[in-house]
Amino acid sequence: MSQDTPEAKPRPTVIIVGAGISGLTLAILLEQINVPYQIFERAAEVKPLGSAMSFSGALFPAFEQLGIYEELEQVSKAYSHIDFYDAHLKKMGSFSTEENLIASGYENLMFSRPRFYEILRKRVPEHKISFKKKVLNIEEKEGKVHIHCSDNTSYVGDILVGADGAYSGVRQSMYKLMDKKGIVPKEDLEDFVINYTNIVGVATPSNVEKYPKLKEGDKVFNQVIYGDGGNCYIVTLPNNQISWGFGVQLPESSLKKMHFRNSEWGPEVQDTTLDRYRDFPCLVGGTMGELFDATPKHLISKVFIEEKMFKTCYNSRSVLIGDAWHKFHPAGGAGAQHAIQDAISLANCIYSMKDNSLDSISSAFGEYYNQRHDLNLAKFNGSTEFARILNGQKFTERLIRSVFLKLLSHLTQKSKLRKGLAYRQQIAWLPLVENRGNGPVLPQEFGEPNSTCAVGV
Repeated sequence: MSQDTPEAKPRPTVIIVGAGISGLTLAILLEQINVPYQIFERAAEVKPLGSAMSFSGALFPAFEQLGIYEELEQVSKAYSHIDFYDAHLKKMGSFSTEENLIASGYENLMFSRPRFYEILRKRVPEHKISFKKKVLNIEEKEGKVHIHCSDNTSYVGDILVGADGAYSGVRQSMYKLMDKKGIVPKEDLEDFVINYTNIVGVATPSNVEKYPKLKEGDKVFNQVIYGDGGNCYIVTLPNNQISWGFGVQLPESSLKKMHFRNSEWGPEVQDTTLDRYRDFPCLVGGTMGELFDATPKHLISKVFIEEKMFKTCYNSRSVLIGDAWHKFHPAGGAGAQHAIQDAISLANCIYSMKDNSLDSISSAFGEYYNQRHDLNLAKFNGSTEFARILNGQKFTERLIRSVFLKLLSHLTQKSKLRKGLAYRQQIAWLPLVENRGNGPVLPQEFGEPNSTCAVGV
């Protein structure tokens, strides 16, 4: 695989549906290799919602290639431990993530989602994003893929990428076409599993003196388990900000009723969840109520947490990335991290296409699936397990957490972290970044079948 400037050869026209993290990442990559594309976003604007996100060293070599790693560092805080507390703020145990630095050469970084989104957004030309474009259906004709939007507009391309989230319209249209032919797996037509609801925000306190940890620069992610079905995380961020989030485990009796057609982060918080905890002491100072009050109301978001890994991620000219393919529990930031890796892998495969024929597209999509499916499935199962450790309130989940914190050996924890860091997908057409750490790195897989390159192994 050449590391030179991309050659001039036929490029497919790509339609990206969704201007979220995965859609923007793919756009940034396609921009570099002169692949024509356009993003279609159903919202009128992208609101700066969401709370803290974290990434590990598995992503940072690619970020270095793109020149965004240093910028992300400037708005981030490194953390090395996850501390667990009970409702009385008595420490139950701790989980170290220091092995990430040793194995990969990068510390885990914590940052606010709006800041990271802006880093990506400014790298995509404004005219390449069309807002208020809700896709109603897709069709293929005359060797092209067509999307039809709710405003009676239609667009045509060679490749359609569904980066439009858990309730992806692209996926639904794709499965509908496949179902008519009897080729969509039954499991892919089943509902999501919904076990939790989350309310999150980023506070900017006016009285910084009340929160000494803002000055101390602690490297801790704090998780509080209340024991009444609720849990809370609190972490300090740069610029005197405090990220917080409340998760509520839904009772078994309500799970079947929780099939919502709206997984978007939104400011509509119409319940009493936060009121229940207003008078509780806050780990970083003051009360939880004071932290809520220091958060702009329109930036407090509520979302139901769906979990599902779909078997099918492509058909003909359509392909899925990110939450449209696999909806992870947000514990540990796995969803965004794997969405970005999806985008990198797909861009590598598009870069390696010989021409714009359907055969070349099918080959590229097949290689993309082979590179990503098993890794995504393993992380999906891992994020579900980690969510039970972080948030679980049932007896068995409390038992698992106790074993994890008290009995699981430090060596076992290190082994799991190193294994998770072995896959560090990089960008095929840019100079590869050497391994900074002492952990093993899997060979790089590029777009062409059997095309690999070992880097710093």
